[in-house]
Amino acid sequence: MRTVLETTGQVCPFPVLEAEEAMAELDPGDELVINFDCTQGTQSLPAWASDNGYEVTEFLKTGDAAWSITVRR
Repeated sequence: MRTVLETTGQVCPFPVLEAEEAMAELDPGDELVINFDCTQGTQSLPAWASDNGYEVTEFLKTGDAAWSITVRR
């Protein structure tokens, strides 16, 4: 299953906090797609995933200051 989390417009650390809550609802193997525009998230979201043992399966720049990261639980 793939769930999309829209955090565009939120400043860090809120994208990470919302990702933690959303990931807690997913089953192992499910993916969370996090759309964000907080520049700090380009470092904090991959670090959060790594710290929690989640796999980053995709990381895309989607605009001038917008990104999408997909994390597998």
